[in-house]
Amino acid sequence: MRVSQMIEDSSLKKISDLVLEEATRLTGSDYCYVAVVDPVNKDSVGISFSHLTGGCQYYADLGEARFKIRKDGTYGGLLGYSLDTGESFFTHDPVNHPVAHGIPPGHEIINQFLSVAVKYQDEILGQIVLANPQKDYSKYELEIADEIASIYALALDKML
Repeated sequence: MRVSQMIEDSSLKKISDLVLEEATRLTGSDYCYVAVVDPVNKDSVGISFSHLTGGCQYYADLGEARFKIRKDGTYGGLLGYSLDTGESFFTHDPVNHPVAHGIPPGHEIINQFLSVAVKYQDEILGQIVLANPQKDYSKYELEIADEIASIYALALDKML
């Protein structure tokens, strides 16, 4: 990863775009979503998206990818699992995953799903989500995503 480029670039959008580019390339994923946790209201806010949003009516209708934290302090669902637990995971069957609660109408079909929390000193600062790899996800892709999240966390800690 071009760590020096991340550290030198002070733009959250540019750093997030670089994280997206590297995570997608290194894991062979078709889709990627990079988000930060808003330090004020704790909403999860999407900063960078792969072409998933270009054909996804769900995001077009939503206008932005902001997922509000619930009153109980969780985000819920498959997308919120890493944010809620701090755990990284992948699934080859996202529709039937125990925490899944369906795909919103108009959302792209997701066949495989990988999510890592971006943490710095046990504080969750964001999330990297990957989907639909060219081959099945394994622990190898999960380790790559975790490594990228660690670097992203260093950048976010300085910015947020």
